[in-house]
Amino acid sequence: MVRKMDNREWFRNARFGMMVHWGLYSLLAGEYDSRRTDVNAEWIMATHKIPIKVYEKLTRAFNPVFFDPEEWVLLAKNAGMKYLVITAKHHDGFAMYASEADDYNVVDRTPFGRDVIAEVADACRKHDMRLGLYYSQEIDWHEKDGGLFCRNSWDFPDESGWDFSRCFEKKIKPQVKELVTKFDDLLLIWFDTPKCITPGQSDELYRLVKSYQPDCLINSRIGNGRGDYTSCSDNKLPEDTKTGLWECPCTMNSSWGFKYYDDSFKSAEQILGIKEYLNSRGVNYLLNVGPDSLGRIPEPSVRILRRLSGK
Repeated sequence: MVRKMDNREWFRNARFGMMVHWGLYSLLAGEYDSRRTDVNAEWIMATHKIPIKVYEKLTRAFNPVFFDPEEWVLLAKNAGMKYLVITAKHHDGFAMYASEADDYNVVDRTPFGRDVIAEVADACRKHDMRLGLYYSQEIDWHEKDGGLFCRNSWDFPDESGWDFSRCFEKKIKPQVKELVTKFDDLLLIWFDTPKCITPGQSDELYRLVKSYQPDCLINSRIGNGRGDYTSCSDNKLPEDTKTGLWECPCTMNSSWGFKYYDDSFKSAEQILGIKEYLNSRGVNYLLNVGPDSLGRIPEPSVRILRRLSGK
């Protein structure tokens, strides 16, 4: 009998994965009200203080007719990537799957009407690619009680009534439960930006994930020193060799989400050099792509990844 490798051991040997940042922000592509953003495109709701009622209008236009999850997965697989991590919900609060806990999601609110995460999960299963899901467990600009760090102060200027526990109980916990019950055999849950989440809340999320999928890994960004492996700071390459499980998330250009004018792409040779550097120090390389609003991975990213094939 062949012993099944547990996720910790599998992750240690994986070495290379693809991250996908995709959501409503891809429609703005880094520009709103004739102003370009100087930072990551997926943060544009906050950087440009776009009101919820205005940002919600993006749902009416989100119809990515060229979205092909098999194409994404095969592109990653042919480039030597072993797992794929995609944004199930980013800081704008919009879920890319059919959420029963909150109707602000791709199935209920857009003309596209398809469950993006379910389709990516099916493609991963078909092509033997392990799946991880990104979930913003604290920042949520669609909620009055979203995390205090970079909270939505433009819609909700009065902070006196703020209570993150309400958002945590009403939306965060139910959606995390949905993710680990709707999608089987997850490699990992990729949490992000813990600032005000309490140790008790981090523990609750950790236990929640493990109660349904004991082998599912949880990254250190769940907060408060919890987690099964360590996520490096964005685009920060460690100088020393690491023990335990480590991963370094990096962009191919400057932004995580699609920004139409960001052409600062690394070459295939640079990416291979970073991969070799990280792997030699015991760190996985999680390389991001940001599809556009039609569901296409940008041509420069495709060209670079194809050059990695077989190397």
